[in-house]
Amino acid sequence: MTGRVGGKVALITGAARGQGRSHAIRLAQEGADIIAIDICDDIKSVPYAGASEDDLALTVKQVEAAGGRILAKVCDIRNLAALEEIAAEGVAAFGKIDVLVANAGIFGFGPAWELDEQTWQTMIDVNLTGTWKTTRAVIPHMLEQGSGGSIILTSAGAGLIGLPNGVHYASAKHGVTGLMRTLAIELAPHQIRCNSVHTTTVDTPMVNNQAVYSLFMGGNLDVTRADAEQNMKAINALPVPWLEPADVSNAVLYLASEESRYVTGATHVVDAGNSSAFKIPQLQA
Repeated sequence: MTGRVGGKVALITGAARGQGRSHAIRLAQEGADIIAIDICDDIKSVPYAGASEDDLALTVKQVEAAGGRILAKVCDIRNLAALEEIAAEGVAAFGKIDVLVANAGIFGFGPAWELDEQTWQTMIDVNLTGTWKTTRAVIPHMLEQGSGGSIILTSAGAGLIGLPNGVHYASAKHGVTGLMRTLAIELAPHQIRCNSVHTTTVDTPMVNNQAVYSLFMGGNLDVTRADAEQNMKAINALPVPWLEPADVSNAVLYLASEESRYVTGATHVVDAGNSSAFKIPQLQA
């Protein structure tokens, strides 16, 4: 099959919208078949609405329009047994899993000393433990196949530097970076590569919502996207408020393809100069 990932099968979490949907479409455009997973529900303590089953259905339509086959499933990545069942179903449907994009995640904010225990635990459970559970469900299939593979973990700029009023998010994403580095070492003898992607803000529902606008506007709840856009530019070296999901998907495509066959253990930064500039302001929860 033609394309930069022609003939490959990619399992992608958080695929109902945002970056995950974009990754699914981009990989399908380049020849991959997709196993798409999303919780399709709200999560308590997360200050914005989650994706829906209608969102996941739209991902299916758009992947098929891009030329890919797709198996879409509703699943909470905190549920290892469900993830294992879906991975096995994906292998039964498509014969293998070559690429894992562990993209699902949540965002929230608040001063470290004011976060309640459940808010902290939910962030760690989803963004770190859920990412590990996703790898735990897929890696055995990659090992059994014996043909190598590529694992791409969605970390964040906050997986490399601190994030004021986001200690639980930064801690989880730093954990994802450590998970990636360890998996890269453990899996290298099996020709399975593992890398992480680190972005600044991305134009998705996780960022473009009233709660996050307020974070960038000193806690003011009566703000618009246009208001927040100006302040969001302040965190990046390049004068842009956010990336488009396609900008991240192109990086994911590279890491999924044979073009990066000797790239492993890398923190792949796509952040408009955010981490280099170290311009993160004191965001107000």
